[in-house]
Amino acid sequence: MRRFGPIRRIMILALACFGACALLAQTAGRPVTIKMEIVNSRVSKKSAAAREAADASNIVVWLTPLAPATGEGLPPSSGHPQPVIAQINKSFNPHVLVIQVGTPVQFPNKDPFLHNVFSLFDGKRFDLGFYEAGSSKTVHFDRAGVSFLFCNIHPEMSGAVIAVDTPYFGTSDRDGHVTIQNVPDGRYQLNVWYERSLPEDLKTAGRTITISDATRTLEPVRVLENPNFTLEHKNKYGQDYIPPASTTPAYNHP
Repeated sequence: MRRFGPIRRIMILALACFGACALLAQTAGRPVTIKMEIVNSRVSKKSAAAREAADASNIVVWLTPLAPATGEGLPPSSGHPQPVIAQINKSFNPHVLVIQVGTPVQFPNKDPFLHNVFSLFDGKRFDLGFYEAGSSKTVHFDRAGVSFLFCNIHPEMSGAVIAVDTPYFGTSDRDGHVTIQNVPDGRYQLNVWYERSLPEDLKTAGRTITISDATRTLEPVRVLENPNFTLEHKNKYGQDYIPPASTTPAYNHP
């Protein structure tokens, strides 16, 4: 019987492990891709070129398992770095963030002045108060839902955090493409959220799907846009924002 030395045995085990891991990554790493399409009665009257140029970003899609997966996937945390929403140039960047329930999100202030972050709606209710440039605060999103973000100082600032009960999620790019990594084979409920759509229309856009080796590219999903959508909102006290004081000195005409 042929015997191998300790070093050679370690090398053989390492190669075997590498091969198994590579096979698992190849199987689990195949993404699911979806094309999102925004439907709006006003846009539909425009040319095909104008519709193609429309911004279809920030549509959130997540897959909720309906039965035990038939394939192996990578750990839920794989591919999702520590989420951050920066306050920069009087805006939340990114404007929309989707995370798994239980994930902490950092809110650094990268502007050279005071900011505030608050959310008083469906998802996580919180108020971080005022904090200065260069500082950061963290919020732990421990329940599913949509948390709309605002700043009590700057009315032009708005954003959203969508916390979901699944590790399989993604956000569309400008062309409407969504890529969801590491989805095992199985049956799922496809859910959609879009800031500019009504809840009842988003519910209609959802569907039951089956993911398999042959179905990794899903049929396009159409999302109806609310033509009356507006980003205008009240402050955290439910009142209108106070206009900033004018820095222009008064001038009395003769």
